[in-house]
Amino acid sequence: MNEIKQFKFSTITLAIPLYFVLFLWIIFWFELKFGFNFNKYGIYPRTIKGLRGILFSPFIHGDIKHLYHNTIPLFVLMFSLLYFYRNIAGKILVYGTLLTGLLTWIIARPSYHIGASGIIYLLFSFIFFSGIIRKNYRLIAVSLMVIFLYGSMVWYILPVKEGVSWEGHLSGFIIGLIFAFFYRKTGPQKFKYDWEKDDYQPTDFDDMFDEDGNLKVEKEIEISEKLKGDKE
Repeated sequence: MNEIKQFKFSTITLAIPLYFVLFLWIIFWFELKFGFNFNKYGIYPRTIKGLRGILFSPFIHGDIKHLYHNTIPLFVLMFSLLYFYRNIAGKILVYGTLLTGLLTWIIARPSYHIGASGIIYLLFSFIFFSGIIRKNYRLIAVSLMVIFLYGSMVWYILPVKEGVSWEGHLSGFIIGLIFAFFYRKTGPQKFKYDWEKDDYQPTDFDDMFDEDGNLKVEKEIEISEKLKGDKE
């Protein structure tokens, strides 16, 4: 019952990713409408000025194709995070985005790095590895769904395509993995039967069986004698 309540749908689960994606499109429209170019607010590695991109770069996209390709996975993965990990979703999004940006700033080649791809790889990595680490059958199913839908993205943490910030992808992937391990004991856990729990207190019925589930010898004798007595 607790697990079902933990995964209960709420309006905010849908609203946050929807409004976030809508906000990205509004910013892009604003750039086109008024002739602005926000690329200079992206992450520029190892420069003080480039640090501002840690905050601004996820909201900036180079063209409509770039934004379009980020929209659907961003919505799906953010929705999944909020639905299955709502107790820690805020920390994953805020701290994860900042650390992804910082790591990109440290390791990336000299160029402006823009786009929400780092967040996508952060969420992809966290959701996939978190389900495996926690060994919760629902979360493992989500992990398999994520790898089925977006598994091909893994190739883009390597420099396989020119003009793509693979460093931002790699940074998000690494931070997501670290967060999956760091928060492994927070939020939904592997389902345990009552007798598997540390605070379990055995009942008289449970006390009749050994660790392998077999009826204890003394209890078997006791039951046999009782049955004999009933027959007599």
